[in-house]
Amino acid sequence: MKEEIDWKKELLESRKFNNKFSKNILENGAKNYMQGIYMGYMYHRWKKIRS
Repeated sequence: MKEEIDWKKELLESRKFNNKFSKNILENGAKNYMQGIYMGYMYHRWKKIRS
């Protein structure tokens, strides 16, 4: 069985994206298209860090 990982929480705890803009997106979610693109970028970077 695969363990469910909360990548947003892990990024917030690691302080890799600790500026105000990134923290807001990770905590509250993307509100528009460009924030969604940036969230995808953060997810991609998290996957690279994990592997």
